[in-house]
Amino acid sequence: MVKANGYGQGAVPVAHAALEGGATGLGVATLEEAAQVRGLVDHEQILVMGGMLPAQAKAAAASGCSIAVSGRELAEALGGSERPVPVHLKIDTGMGRFGCAPEDAPALAQLIDESRGTRLAGTWTHFASSESDAEMTKRQFGLFLDTLARFEVGPGMRHACNSAGALNHPKFALDAVRCGIAIYGCEWPGTQPALALRSNITHLKTVEKGATIGYGATWRASGPTRVATVAIGYADGVHRARANRGHGLVRGRRAPLIGMVSMDAITLDVSDVPGVQVGDVATLIGRDGDEVITAEEVAGWSNTISYEVLTSIGSRVERRHSK
Repeated sequence: MVKANGYGQGAVPVAHAALEGGATGLGVATLEEAAQVRGLVDHEQILVMGGMLPAQAKAAAASGCSIAVSGRELAEALGGSERPVPVHLKIDTGMGRFGCAPEDAPALAQLIDESRGTRLAGTWTHFASSESDAEMTKRQFGLFLDTLARFEVGPGMRHACNSAGALNHPKFALDAVRCGIAIYGCEWPGTQPALALRSNITHLKTVEKGATIGYGATWRASGPTRVATVAIGYADGVHRARANRGHGLVRGRRAPLIGMVSMDAITLDVSDVPGVQVGDVATLIGRDGDEVITAEEVAGWSNTISYEVLTSIGSRVERRHSK
């Protein structure tokens, strides 16, 4: 999965790395995202998985990509295409967002298979709680297979597992799995994080007891404190919810984040970090010496999930890719 600009890390470099690592296809959310990775694989190996309007059918057909279909309206709109569009029919087994009802799936699959402008290249579903609810996941998987058993046409490539599904329910892999967060080194034990987020200290000062830091004066010094201002803020992906929560790494040591997160800056208490200087690197995600801050840890400080931590890194943050 390389949607959302490769989970914030650059769709094209991530796609190259995934394909070199053995991936056989690329998943995106929109036609615009599909255009970014065209040419890296055969067009049909790019699956556009997000919701799409019937009015987009002409552009979808022209892309040559595989298109996810959840209902009759889009299927009929694609059916008028001059060349058969590879369609992956989504069946809603409990996620509740996209997908046709299981009882409607056999007839819809037949329509796709018989229309001049479409062919059934795949069928899929999406697990709602594969990281936390094994019984629900089993019920969804069973419903998916029971639905496919009622098809009068071949279902094509069958896929159900996201990252958590592939990790926790490998027997449900079927013909393909759709790994997303796992390929970025998150939410899968033993993987190595693919991303580090760093900036620089641009200002240093010592404040006395009673001094306040940041908007709203939410942090007050209990004694003399060495404060480092770092050029990164909520416009760059450090959530405002991080006010007075968590740490950054400076010279291999944890430095508490103090005060409110601003649009362009945060402040760290570096009183316990010897030798700090303007220009020093501050690590918000990643390793510095023996210390590591993970995206999952940052997510806990931000009251969110690692997915949002990664995808909210702003566009002005320079991406540097290496093998």
